[in-house]
Amino acid sequence: MMRSVIAATRHPKALRRSHPAISTATQFSIEASFSSRSSVRTLKLLERHKVSTLDIGIFKRKKKPITMVTAYDYPSAVHVDLAGFDIVLVGDSMGMVELGMDTTLSVTLEEMIHHTKAVKRGATRPLVIADMPFGTCEGTPYEALKGAQLLVKEGGADCVKIEGGKERAETIKTIVDGGIAVMAHIGLRPQHISVLGGFRAQGRTAAQARSIIEDALAVQMAGAFAVLIECVPIAVAQHVTELLRIPAIGIGAGASTDGQVLVFHDLLGMLQHPHHAQFVPKFCKRYAGIGEQIRIGLEAYRDDVESGQFSSEAYSPYKVRRCRRNLLS
Repeated sequence: MMRSVIAATRHPKALRRSHPAISTATQFSIEASFSSRSSVRTLKLLERHKVSTLDIGIFKRKKKPITMVTAYDYPSAVHVDLAGFDIVLVGDSMGMVELGMDTTLSVTLEEMIHHTKAVKRGATRPLVIADMPFGTCEGTPYEALKGAQLLVKEGGADCVKIEGGKERAETIKTIVDGGIAVMAHIGLRPQHISVLGGFRAQGRTAAQARSIIEDALAVQMAGAFAVLIECVPIAVAQHVTELLRIPAIGIGAGASTDGQVLVFHDLLGMLQHPHHAQFVPKFCKRYAGIGEQIRIGLEAYRDDVESGQFSSEAYSPYKVRRCRRNLLS
């Protein structure tokens, strides 16, 4: 039906004849949009469809930059959906920016399911990817498959993301064979900071660069539909991107990857607390200062309450009915 609706919008007056179920209000809305400068954008909104893993592969082949951002709850997912992103990642970084943890290692599968459910309700168009938290892939591949199944069946995720390269190839293959698409995560892997010695860039030596390339090829062979590559030199990320058939999404990996991802809170300047400031990565561009605006609004509300300006009569709309006034006298 959507395709014929789009076709009919080329001749708005014929729209109601072709689709009588469409309301008059919708018809007038479309006609008005086509008489304004926003007609092209309106057409694009009508053409929006749910992004799939197949679409992500097509984007690489067509050299369309892939847009990806994190979200952890319903409100942020709605914002991401309206902004037109291709992928929304329910990352285990949620533990740090939403729950105040120092690392992602304490995040549980149950917490990931809870937050994925909320994001799924708000993000109707983007591909929803949920992180497999620390501990879910360290056992057998079949144990990992069970965790992935829970994220999809209970959380509503479209697919999952797994940190690891060649050492996770068997796990990735098992999950893909089980019917769940997997994005791999190589380079800096936050779940491995105990081994890496902290949040440190990877691929700076020839040996590290070769290992990252081997990881990329291994996860591709295992059936991953895409790979996220984090905190590596531009040259390494570019080589991996050109080498792979599957899309490579970068974070702190330069501009040569097939797409980019950032953390919602970081790019919008959501958190002003010193505890969070120490974790904001150097590679993140800040596009807004939402946290500062929140602070200003909250302080203004607090001041109005303390000074008696709120709640004023203007914000007390409820009146006693005339017939009941005597009851209060």
